[in-house]
Amino acid sequence: MAKTKYSYNEQFKGWTTLVWDGTYDEMGRKHRKRVISKKSSRDLENQVEAIRHHVEEHGSLDYCDLSFYEYALQWLSVAKASREKNTKFMYENAIRVHLSFLSNVKISDIRHSHFQQAINQQIEHPRTCEVISMTFKQIVKSAVRDHLLPRSALDDILSDISMPAKKKAEKRALTELEKEAVRNVKLPGRKLAFLLILYYCGLRREEALALTASDFDWNDKVVRIRRVIIYVGNNPELKDYPKTANGLRDVPLPDALIEGIRDYVESTDGFLFRGRNADMMTLSAYVRKWDSIVNALNVAAGYNPNAKKNKMEKPIQDLTAHIFRHNYCTELCYQIPAISTKMIARILGDTEKMVLDVYSHIVENKENVGEAVNKINM
Repeated sequence: MAKTKYSYNEQFKGWTTLVWDGTYDEMGRKHRKRVISKKSSRDLENQVEAIRHHVEEHGSLDYCDLSFYEYALQWLSVAKASREKNTKFMYENAIRVHLSFLSNVKISDIRHSHFQQAINQQIEHPRTCEVISMTFKQIVKSAVRDHLLPRSALDDILSDISMPAKKKAEKRALTELEKEAVRNVKLPGRKLAFLLILYYCGLRREEALALTASDFDWNDKVVRIRRVIIYVGNNPELKDYPKTANGLRDVPLPDALIEGIRDYVESTDGFLFRGRNADMMTLSAYVRKWDSIVNALNVAAGYNPNAKKNKMEKPIQDLTAHIFRHNYCTELCYQIPAISTKMIARILGDTEKMVLDVYSHIVENKENVGEAVNKINM
């Protein structure tokens, strides 16, 4: 009769042995877990074989002495090296500010509770929690690819995290008062051209700031979007491509816009909206310019900045360049079905899904369900 492979252990009241689980301890030695069977030596052997098969199938983990924080910084320098500076800064800030408390936790010891703790520390700030979550998940996924965490970590660590309720950002179009102010505002050529381009073309701020006279085709009545200016701190940087491939596009120029800006555009060399002593406008210069535009719009709306008595509150508040983009898309959606959501997305340099997600309420309001049903030939 063949001798049993494992002996009965009185201390554990069963058959037991130690088997490598594919991980390493803090000294870099193979970590072996104790396996016990109350049934038989054969049952214990089956359990051992199952663990060995799992290690072979999923791969053993490499030993790493780095803490989660140290590994995160290493991941940042490699994985995000080619990203935009602002994007890289976002990840770096999440790691250095919100994940530094994990500097004494080894990457192999990271747990679901650590992830939840990082979120809980910023629970009053939903957007910050989103960035932390996005960063934490990418670090853990990278550690799995590097065989520092088991594949099960993707579920064990990353699932069922309680996030704060996200407050949906309110988007609004221009009010009738603001539209009337745009039509009546008194501004010098450069500021007026910037305002009208936002109003009639719905460009992103970074797209408008990168425009030159050569981007305008008066014969085809389009402006070609090929570059953007982004800000890293206060400093402008020119990118020879927009945010996404969809951003490369030709935007139609309405006749009213051509009439309002053509003389200024044709008289300008280089960037249309440059700073005083530089080719590109700094962020602080842009803020000053935009504030002066909003002030002029308030005057056009009836505000008197020189009034000494009964000085009214400014009728136009919290106006941003992006509101003009939202207004532009809203007005285009009101033209459905004369224009399709696919074409609207193309003009905006966005996806059709974005148009449907953000502006579905406008599309739905234009649908006459009763009329459509009555037209069905039954």
